[in-house]
Amino acid sequence: MTRPGIDPQLKALLDAVPLEFTLSDGVEVAREKLRAVKPPAELLPDMRNEERTVGGEGAEGVPVRIYWPPIAAHADLPVVVFYHGGGWSVGDLDTHDHVARAHAIGAEAIVVSVDYRLAPEHPYPAGVEDAWAALQWVGAHAAELGGDPSRLAVAGDSAGGNLAAVMALRARDAGGPALAFQLLWYPVAVGDLAAPSFTENADAPLLNRDVIGAFLTWYVPGLDMSDHASLPTDLAPANASSLAGLAPAFIGTAEHDPLRDDGGKYAEMLGAAGVPVQRSNEPTMVHGYVSLAMVSPAATEATNRGLAALKAALHPAG
Repeated sequence: MTRPGIDPQLKALLDAVPLEFTLSDGVEVAREKLRAVKPPAELLPDMRNEERTVGGEGAEGVPVRIYWPPIAAHADLPVVVFYHGGGWSVGDLDTHDHVARAHAIGAEAIVVSVDYRLAPEHPYPAGVEDAWAALQWVGAHAAELGGDPSRLAVAGDSAGGNLAAVMALRARDAGGPALAFQLLWYPVAVGDLAAPSFTENADAPLLNRDVIGAFLTWYVPGLDMSDHASLPTDLAPANASSLAGLAPAFIGTAEHDPLRDDGGKYAEMLGAAGVPVQRSNEPTMVHGYVSLAMVSPAATEATNRGLAALKAALHPAG
């Protein structure tokens, strides 16, 4: 069966502005390439936001940017802790500013976007520890932000989806913060580099075999990835002894993405463990489609499916 091609508008953009880089280019080249493609500020929805350093003493804290949705009522809003993508090595609060705003509007929620430490300067598990410190801080301080601590979610794209899934597991095992939902956009959760989508999409746009190799070299230098079942749960949450009792999930995957089968397998595993899970595999999408929603109606529709699931979970019918 022939699979649908990449959405024409996305393909035109990716052909015009290729985002490829290699390990030999170095991490700074990769970071600059990602910074160069963010949408112009005048196209972004206006909303109150504020930067803070949280979760630690003095300089050891984690920088975050907090967004309040542009709605009239600002008391007892749900709170979403958002982790940006970029292979644990690139990306920051600014590259994902438009994505964080989209989550605040789509879910009618306060969004706390986390600027965790990046590899290779800070390899695994530094990013995980920052992600956890920020989540714990939000759990303890949601009310003073105008948030409802009983309606807390994690969300993230790609490497951020990995961190969000890891946080959902940690929160369950630590007895809190209690999470109402996890929104995982094309995450890494299983770590099986032999899955068919890695071969089928070895040369896909935005994320290909070489880019994945660079990210892993920077984030987990020297780690043997050949046996995914042996990976630590802070890298591959699918390896937890049980996935029962995790927060309900929405997993968005893209057909033309090496990580497609990773998200699909994790969705199957969550479902088998009794966790309510929705998976939407987008037939014409590539990795990173949430960041590209402003240039493609099809990407906007795909993104809105996940945001609608997040909003439904955080605003249950009373």
